[in-house]
Amino acid sequence: MTNTTSSFPCIAFIGGGNMASAIIGGLIRQGLPAGQIDVVEPFEPSRAALRERLGIAAQPAPTAALARAGLVVWAVKPQMFKEAAAPAAPHVGGALQLSVMAGIRAGDIATATGSARVVRCMPNTPALVGQGMTGLFAAPAVTAADRALAERVIATTGDYLWVEREKLLDAVTALSGSGPAYVFFFLEAMQQAGTELGLSPEQARRLAVGTFLGGSALAKDSPEPLATLRERVTSKGGTTYAGLTVMREKGMGETFVAAMKAAAQRAQELGDEFGR
Repeated sequence: MTNTTSSFPCIAFIGGGNMASAIIGGLIRQGLPAGQIDVVEPFEPSRAALRERLGIAAQPAPTAALARAGLVVWAVKPQMFKEAAAPAAPHVGGALQLSVMAGIRAGDIATATGSARVVRCMPNTPALVGQGMTGLFAAPAVTAADRALAERVIATTGDYLWVEREKLLDAVTALSGSGPAYVFFFLEAMQQAGTELGLSPEQARRLAVGTFLGGSALAKDSPEPLATLRERVTSKGGTTYAGLTVMREKGMGETFVAAMKAAAQRAQELGDEFGR
């Protein structure tokens, strides 16, 4: 998708950490002037980072200036949402609310902000390098224009998809939201194995990362099932077969599925704990 910023409204970010910085950076790269972006960030080191990296003069607390925003991006930790929303709510009720918080449900965001126009999204950390994968859900009051605006904002950080039921965002959180950590965990293990087999750490890391990049690119571009792609690399009695046999014996597939179900459960619990 080609993005233009000519019709973007002013955008306010409540929270100026990594994910907010990724979205702000993407918007600025697309040509949105820094003067159209307001950020509320209570922590001075984060405000300093925004000034130095992106030229954004963030404020430590909400002010009436937030009222100019047509879009408000909620990028605080879920446990901080109620505290952050209370002083901002008098100024943001007329805006579209875009949440990147795990777990906090659209109804609770609407209650806290005074706006029923809520889009929830779950991005991931590759957004920092423009390779993010984001799932989005729109509350019933969200218009087609609101959806288009949310898409244009998120598209500056990578790819996205919409889900039709809010509960599915828990699954998105488990797969793509938490997924980069699983990738890094697997890469760490591959690097360790490479060094134990005699490669230098640098060689092992380069081989591991390059293999993930290439495998992911092949999976993305191929219409074939993932199982078919795996089978094409696996000759009976060969080296890949030997490695996969050990993984199956150790229950790695079942372990990964269980891990993602645990992450989805925790996302649901966050909504229970920090919503109403």
